Amino acid sequence: MAGVWRCVLLVVVFMCVWGSTEAVGGAKSRPRPQRRPPKKPKVDPIELTPPTQNIDIQQMTGKWYLLNTASKCTYLMNHGTRVEPTVMMLTHSPDRTLSVSTKTRHSNQCWEILQVYYETPTPGKLKLKGARAELDTDIAVVETDYNSHAILCYQKRDQITMKLYGRSVDNLSEPMLAKFEQLAEKQGLGLAYLFPFPTYSHCGDVDKDHVINCVPTC
Repeated sequence: MAGVWRCVLLVVVFMCVWGSTEAVGGAKSRPRPQRRPPKKPKVDPIELTPPTQNIDIQQMTGKWYLLNTASKCTYLMNHGTRVEPTVMMLTHSPDRTLSVSTKTRHSNQCWEILQVYYETPTPGKLKLKGARAELDTDIAVVETDYNSHAILCYQKRDQITMKLYGRSVDNLSEPMLAKFEQLAEKQGLGLAYLFPFPTYSHCGDVDKDHVINCVPTC
């Protein structure tokens, strides 16, 4: 049962960057034989939402509060009014990686998920490795001033999620929110696909029994 809850929580935290064919805590149904459709070219998130600056990943370190998410993920579409406060801590390492700690609450219990983002040769572009190369998640830091806000774009296969983070829960300006909405709209993520997150009651320390270690992968 603990494994099932971990699978559900990972979907909640990562906002469905998994493909829609993957099961959560259950079995996959066997598809009927059919003709394989033409393979779509992979769209690079940097091309979709190019950074407006040369991103300095080292300045991204520290605490970031999740303020808003734009996504067509099924979980959010069904439960978007019940999202929990989420906070992310980034730590840069000399080996050009970012250690990522994400804390959120599920069923009144605080959880912590540990991950590693790998830097790429492209400034502002990171990679979260999956069990296989085709399951990697590309991450683009679209825009940040390092001190107040950051907009990140996540892409796994052909599914895109955008997230707006803030250094504080109190400094989200209307112009910044409008810019996030505009960038999301360019990805087909209009107002119906925006999900604001609570700005109170964030998790503090988490006991070791509720830490999910996704290093190197989950």
